[in-house]
Amino acid sequence: MLERRYRVDAPIARGGMSTVYRGLDTRLDRPVAIKVMDPQFAADPAFLTRFEFEARAVARLKHPALVAVYDQGSDRGHAFLVMELVDGGTLRELLRERGPMPPHAVAAVVGPVLDALAVAHRGGLVHRDVKPENILISDSGEVKIADFGLVRAAAAATTTSNSVILGTAAYLSPEQVTSGVADPRSDVYSTGVLMFELLTGTTPFTGDTSLSIAYQRIHDDVPPPSSRIAGVPAQFDRLVAQATHREPAHRFADAGEMAAALRIVCEQLELPSYRVPAPRRSAQHQSVNPAPQPTPTPHPTQGPGATTAAFAPGAAAAATTVTPHSAPPANDGIQHTRAVTAQTVRPSVADEDPADQVDDPQAHFADARRRSRRTTVVWLLVVALLALALGVGGWWMGSGRFTAVPQIGGLNKDAALTALHDAHLSPEIRGEYSDSQAVDIVVGTDPAAGSRVTRGSSVALVTSLGRPTVPPAGGSVNDTKSQLTARTLVPVDGGETFSSKVPIGGVAALEPAPGTAVAVGSSVKVVTSKGSPPVDVPDVKGMSENAARAALDKVGITVSETRTVFDKKIEGGKIIGTDPAVGSSVSAGTSVVLLVSNSVKVPNLLGRTVSSAREELTRIGLELTVRQLTQNDSSLIVSQSDKNDLVAKGSNVTVVAIP
Repeated sequence: MLERRYRVDAPIARGGMSTVYRGLDTRLDRPVAIKVMDPQFAADPAFLTRFEFEARAVARLKHPALVAVYDQGSDRGHAFLVMELVDGGTLRELLRERGPMPPHAVAAVVGPVLDALAVAHRGGLVHRDVKPENILISDSGEVKIADFGLVRAAAAATTTSNSVILGTAAYLSPEQVTSGVADPRSDVYSTGVLMFELLTGTTPFTGDTSLSIAYQRIHDDVPPPSSRIAGVPAQFDRLVAQATHREPAHRFADAGEMAAALRIVCEQLELPSYRVPAPRRSAQHQSVNPAPQPTPTPHPTQGPGATTAAFAPGAAAAATTVTPHSAPPANDGIQHTRAVTAQTVRPSVADEDPADQVDDPQAHFADARRRSRRTTVVWLLVVALLALALGVGGWWMGSGRFTAVPQIGGLNKDAALTALHDAHLSPEIRGEYSDSQAVDIVVGTDPAAGSRVTRGSSVALVTSLGRPTVPPAGGSVNDTKSQLTARTLVPVDGGETFSSKVPIGGVAALEPAPGTAVAVGSSVKVVTSKGSPPVDVPDVKGMSENAARAALDKVGITVSETRTVFDKKIEGGKIIGTDPAVGSSVSAGTSVVLLVSNSVKVPNLLGRTVSSAREELTRIGLELTVRQLTQNDSSLIVSQSDKNDLVAKGSNVTVVAIP
């Protein structure tokens, strides 16, 4: 039992830092998983401090794909963590049973893992040890990730554990190998390696030692999964390549961004939904029904009425044979043990003769002395406890509840956070622009270093944001000035300019240009828009509609609509003019109406038959009047009223035909 509450049952798995047991919360009658840390870590105060801090941080996270943390504590030198019991097994056990996975199964595993990591990244936590052993699959198909913060806790310990390095070498990011620094992009790298292993069945790098495996990723890129196993889609190759880029800046910013990219790939490939199966021969399943232990086999009895108990070799007891009313054994030189075969009943005090009970004054005196000694010991214990309580209380009220803000100026953000946690302080990160300090370098604290504050107090950790950059233009003047002020920049009036994209009064431009890194407190000119510049409507008469639109777009004028008008001088489909008229002065961005001619050119009908002429004129929207002696469609046309003239649609053309 741990803390007189958690019953430790069968072991499930053993790792480099801990052993996981199936257990029971006897207070709530709830099955739980109990992770008991290795004694070399449990004896380290630095590890215990970090272990408790990480456990509290992880317990605040809520997501279906995160293994819930119920409790943590230390009992008789055993540091332990009480977690949700996931009935199923690990992803490592599933890989051993089934081998590489198809893309839709990989997406079903990695998707929930990324969603859970995204929740942790938004909460400021980094897992640091994403691998198949830390991913659990329940019997109902749920995918969960465990062991948040344990690597960071082990890193804070003064004890060295080679198993931590050996256990994570295949999944470490290059920056973890070179500098030991990890951020959300390190988890993205490990998840990319995990995807590679799920698709191919092997990790991308192999070697004789964990150190050689770890350092290969500094100089080599992770190969495409399709180079190891045929049939992997190119989208998964690109996803793994971006997640495992050696430069963190070229990876996904965090797990949330990678999860969004994975969903896009699933939609492009139309991958079906999939329920991930739990491994059948997992250690967790075997812990429910452990193998039965062999039972001792009794020896044959020695004779009628004899009873013999048999023990395993090395037992400290011997078999005893009892035979009621047996005859004394023969004197064969062996000293036999006599056995009493009947119980001897001692009479109780109530059954004794009162005459036999003698009042002994010495007995009363001894009892009184024993009671007096017990009373004295009890009072001495009470006085000692009171003195101890007063001493501890006085120390706590005087100096014990205070601590000093450590000197952390010049450290990076992660090292400063560790120092504040070790000092039992709660950090709050606050950014500040700086010309001299690199990004994420600590420039100070509030209260200042050396100040005495109560334990658990909040301390503002002021980190450098680097040199400020000019924000983007295009918003209102007030919003732009607020952004500049927030970046320590001073807005000054930069005058006005024409802009066809920014409305009057908006910010048309900034000087220096947006995105430029400048010194703290620099002045930035804010140039406001005075609207679109004036332009003259160009002459587009006689142009085609497309050519007219292009000429108008060139000067910043758009076409709102087209209107057909008859003009006997302009060929049909050509532009007659615009509304407003040519030469009118308008603002850029104004729209005009194009006037398009709908005139029809009369064709030459001489020498054609009446029927042919009628079909031609009907096709172009004109009427035909024939003058002839007899009604005959085969007659030839010898003259016509209009020829090669532009007329309105529906006009009548008169012809003379013979015979």
